[in-house]
This record gives sequence, C-alpha cells and structure tokens, in this order.
Amino acid sequence: MTGPADVVSAAAEFVDRTLQNEGAWCRADDVGNRLGWVLDSYGSSIGAVRGTVRDALRKFKDLDHDTTVMLASTLWGQPRPGSRPVFERRLAAVVLLQSRVRLLRHSDLTRLEGFLRSAQAADLIQPLLGDVLVPLLSGLGERERQRANAVLARWRDDPDPQLQAAAAALEKDLTL
Repeated sequence: MTGPADVVSAAAEFVDRTLQNEGAWCRADDVGNRLGWVLDSYGSSIGAVRGTVRDALRKFKDLDHDTTVMLASTLWGQPRPGSRPVFERRLAAVVLLQSRVRLLRHSDLTRLEGFLRSAQAADLIQPLLGDVLVPLLSGLGERERQRANAVLARWRDDPDPQLQAAAAALEKDLTL
C-alpha cells in the first residue's frame, strides 16, 4: 500500500467483506423491517460489527486522524454505485469514530453533520450523539469550543429536524 487512499480502501474492503461474511438473511430482514427498509442490511450482529472494527484497527494500526475520518466516510457511503447504504457499514463507521474519538477535531463537526442528516435511523443517531459528539465536544479547548458553539447554533436554526434535535440533545448533555 502506498498512500492513505490505499489504506482506506483496503480497510473498507476488509470491513465490508467481514461484515458480509458475518451476516445472516434473517437478521437482515429484521433490521430492514425495524428501519422501514431505508437502508440495506447484511444481517451482521452488533457484536460482529464491533469485533470487525476492532480487528480492522489491529490490522491497520497506523490510522491517523485523516485516514480515520476518510474510512468512516467510506463506510458511511454506498458500498458501490447505485446501491443503498448499508446499516452495518454505517454502524461500523460509528464504532470506528467511538474508538478514535480522541483523534477528532472541531473541524470534523461538518462531516458528522452530514452523517446526522443522512443517518435515516435512530440506531445510528443515538451513538453518534452520545458516544462521538458528546466526548468530542467535551474534550475541546476554549477556542475550539467557541467554534463548535457556532456550529451548534447553526444546527439549532437549521430547517432539518434531525440537526435541531441533535443540537438540543447536545445542549442537554453538555454545558456549552
């Protein structure tokens, strides 16, 4: 592997292949029914998703800030053109961010905003808020906190109810 894009591609392929191998059609149907069929599902268990991310982090040890957020974005997106996003891939992106929350910066709020806007499932929004955004915001210094406050103020006034709810939930959990 020569560069960050190659590492991200290899890591995403590893996660995707592993999640597909861990899947079961009956769980995939259950997830689809629960989420109203807005996302595809491989039918991998939550434990399999967490284990897959753990294994990926062991296999790809040198993920820095940039490669971590690139990998999360890759997993969040569509596995291939013309397909729908996959719940377990998105959950793996959340678990990855949970595992590496100390690497995240206030400038990542824009990326996380995109995740919130497109999540389509409370099962993804809740861990994004509680396990990624709260620790991220809690760990910011004074200057970064001011910049984050400006982003959250924009979320409060955004017409997207997801962002309004996220801002309200974060304000409830944090003293910003």
